[in-house]
Amino acid sequence: MLKSVIDIVETLATRVRAPQRPPAFSRSPAKSSRPSTTPRREPPIRADRAEAGKFHRPPAGEVDALDGAVQLLQGLPQYCLTVTLVRDGEPELAVLHSPNLKETYAARKGEDTTPITPSRKLTLDAVVAATSQPPFVTQQPGVAEAAGRSLTAVLGAVAAVRNLGPTSWQVADVAAGRLDFFWQYGRDATNLAGAALIAREAGAVVTTADGVPWTPSAGSFLAAAPALHPRVLEILRQAE
Repeated sequence: MLKSVIDIVETLATRVRAPQRPPAFSRSPAKSSRPSTTPRREPPIRADRAEAGKFHRPPAGEVDALDGAVQLLQGLPQYCLTVTLVRDGEPELAVLHSPNLKETYAARKGEDTTPITPSRKLTLDAVVAATSQPPFVTQQPGVAEAAGRSLTAVLGAVAAVRNLGPTSWQVADVAAGRLDFFWQYGRDATNLAGAALIAREAGAVVTTADGVPWTPSAGSFLAAAPALHPRVLEILRQAE
């Protein structure tokens, strides 16, 4: 089943088209700086976006046709397609595919289908961390402030902090050891559920910023290499 879902997602990815970008500099005014709205000949990709509450209706398929849609519309390459199967409120299968990187992350709960491992770093001084802007900040009071406090704290403790695009892909990069940890404030089940499964199956520790197991309704998220997780938790708690 996992292989079939991977094939479907990678096929869908071939139908994603970036809007035509205006030149970075032109001596004459560009005709339009807005993304092209010319109808495509292909039928549009249809995706059903489940809210966090819908994760409790088994079984449910969660499709995020484009995690990183803002980047796509800006002409940036950092976006991916994600598919997550949720059963009894828990992610059971997940596939992420980056059309531009031509890479796929995939995992199925309880199966050794992800031959990747998290970072083996033991100290924070060489750590590269990542985060994302909290989603729907106007609907989630306090998350922007919490994100700001945590960013200040983390910046003073690690080698570098990055925001490398799609939330789900950054979490998967923690699973693969490309990033050492990822944290975010705010509820974001659509982008985090599948990536959390991939991270757990690879051996990363996935919790909230308070250290309790992450669930789709949680208001914060942390995925970290096992040796680093306790240190990162301490930093985030001190920032609250």
